[in-house]
Amino acid sequence: MPDEPVEPPFPITTITPPPPTADQPVAEAPPPTPSPGDQTTLKEPVFKKYLPFIIGFGVVLLLFLLVSKVILPRFQKPKTAAVVSLTYWGLWEPENLMTQIIDDYRKDHSNVTIQYVRQSPKDYRERLQSSLAKGEGPDIFRWHNTWLPMLKNDLTPVPDSIYSANDFDATFFPITKKDVYISGSYYGIPLEFDALALYVNEDIFKQNPDIKVPTTWDNLRQTAFKLTIRDARGQVTRGGVAMGTTNNVDHFSDILGLMILQNGGDPGKPDEKTVIPALKFYTLFSKQDRSWSDALPNSTLAFATGKVAMMLAPSWRAIEVAQQSPQLDFKLYPVPQLPGTNVNWASYWIEGVAKKSTQQEAAWEFLKYLSSPEVITKMYQLAGQTRLFGEPYPRQEMVTQLQADPFTGAIMTQALSARSWPLAARTFDNGLNDRLIKYYQDAVNSFLNDQEEKQTLEALTSGVSQVLSQYGLAAPQ
Repeated sequence: MPDEPVEPPFPITTITPPPPTADQPVAEAPPPTPSPGDQTTLKEPVFKKYLPFIIGFGVVLLLFLLVSKVILPRFQKPKTAAVVSLTYWGLWEPENLMTQIIDDYRKDHSNVTIQYVRQSPKDYRERLQSSLAKGEGPDIFRWHNTWLPMLKNDLTPVPDSIYSANDFDATFFPITKKDVYISGSYYGIPLEFDALALYVNEDIFKQNPDIKVPTTWDNLRQTAFKLTIRDARGQVTRGGVAMGTTNNVDHFSDILGLMILQNGGDPGKPDEKTVIPALKFYTLFSKQDRSWSDALPNSTLAFATGKVAMMLAPSWRAIEVAQQSPQLDFKLYPVPQLPGTNVNWASYWIEGVAKKSTQQEAAWEFLKYLSSPEVITKMYQLAGQTRLFGEPYPRQEMVTQLQADPFTGAIMTQALSARSWPLAARTFDNGLNDRLIKYYQDAVNSFLNDQEEKQTLEALTSGVSQVLSQYGLAAPQ
């Protein structure tokens, strides 16, 4: 809407000048003076005075950005990541398999060189700690899940940036969280998992269709007795189950540990009433039932050659069985339980980083990569190209992926309820496990030879207490 006209404050009188004479020049009229009410005259905007400066500053800024962000970077050498060299001691995976995994990792980490060295399990723990003490050991190394009391001063904790406490708890099995935890930190990352399983010769069971795979210890004992074959002299020619002795049952100590835990006992306290009954029950298979004999071959070989119908062993023994008897039809099942229990036995390996390593950050980054579902799956598949199967998965979200497998399925089924204790066979540690196993072996042999129970119990209790005290697992008596 236009502004209303404004009356001037005073009246304006128009005076008409007289016409000029002929010889008188006409004077030019002076420019009119605008009145206060004249709306046709606009003031010039102030910013127009600074417009040239604004444009100039913008041009300079654009030139600066062009030079610093586009032109100069083309002439500068790109920054390169620091060169990192890692040494990795493994045990079971061959070099050619790990080389493929390492090559994949280096596609995005070209500055990292990783030397994988497969070690012999013989005296491994002692050689490892000797090298670490000298500062000559590996950056990354494999260790057994029961070795933390021996290695706690050689390991560095898992950084939160790799796995926070919540991430670790949500990722790995409960037993792993227990086995690698001390003083508020986790000290290793598992790349695999293993447990005791019941090995069953399927051909023998097919020949006896009325006999089912046992799920309890009483069923196992009855089934083993029925499947045992004896000659005319009463000597066992085919055992029902490899149990009851210590000299030719490859994993007798694991079986004893499992029985004690299922019975509510603590292997570290043999004087409890829950421990000795488990040991005595174990001896019944050879001493009373004669379902097994110390005259038979070692349990793994006996099973592979059809000289025993069942045995208890971790999954990796299946690889040996298949190598020895490729045509043998066998399968792994969960271990027997006491009524109302669900306790299984874990024995597996962990990856750790040396405390004296100068490349801890890079070492943990590599282990995080190895423990990812994609890489664990690839390692399993690569191993399966040259042997019966790869190492069972250690992650909770992968627990159902192998349950249909005839060999690793039983391991995965038991993973969430597995427990452990340093009675694990074949760790070759010459320390915590081997020393405790020797005391339990002596105790079983004492019962087999009908020695006095009181003396057997005293020797076992004293020996176990001494070993545990040495490794800080029990107060001196």
